[in-house]
Amino acid sequence: MPEAIRPGSIRLIVGLGNPGKDYERTRHNAGFWLVERFAVQSGVALRKDGKYQALVGRMEAAGGTAGAWLVLPQSFMNASGRAVQMLAGFFKILTSEILVVHDELDFAPGMAKMKQGGGIAGHNGLKDISQRLGSHDYWRLRLGIGHPGDKNVVADYVLNKPSAEDREAIDGAIGRSIEILPLCLAGDLQGAMQKLHSFEKEKPVEKKVEPKPKPETKPKPETKPELKVEIPPQKPAAKGLFATLFGKKK
Repeated sequence: MPEAIRPGSIRLIVGLGNPGKDYERTRHNAGFWLVERFAVQSGVALRKDGKYQALVGRMEAAGGTAGAWLVLPQSFMNASGRAVQMLAGFFKILTSEILVVHDELDFAPGMAKMKQGGGIAGHNGLKDISQRLGSHDYWRLRLGIGHPGDKNVVADYVLNKPSAEDREAIDGAIGRSIEILPLCLAGDLQGAMQKLHSFEKEKPVEKKVEPKPKPETKPKPETKPELKVEIPPQKPAAKGLFATLFGKKK
């Protein structure tokens, strides 16, 4: 193994879903959508292999990776583990080197998260894989599809198509998830998680711009109009009168 390849690199990527045209656009096939898109972008052909009852493709070693198998089980969701068990056993792939991509009811459409191990939360595909591998310690890449709000209608919900808005959001999450797969193949699982999960923190928060309050305009005090008093001009005293009383100076 080349020195650039870290121990624990992902060597098997499994997309979960149901085969056939009746299911190809349903929410439960989100795992298929990601692996199919990654295969196209990577130039990997997925071919049906009767021995594994799956569509199987091989990514050759490149860029510091040992290569990986891409698998889409074709035995329906509740029997997904058969292909995973057989491929892992034949190629001596450890449980910690397996990444399973699946739909997640507990996340809103557009959210994607990655983790190792944990519960199966009633997911039939994960249940079968865990039983056949005898372990929960494989990696999971979870694509949010939203929850119908009533557990009694979950089965119908996952087997129906998402709205156009939800599908667009899921496709966005798939695109971001594919960006971190090279890190997974190179063994940098922690770096892959940090990069994927940082998206939620980096999303800009829409702030409502409150209109600035207008300054209060105080009413001008009322001013009383000035009263103009016109004083009539005084008439000069008559010169003749003084002259008569006092006489003229000579």
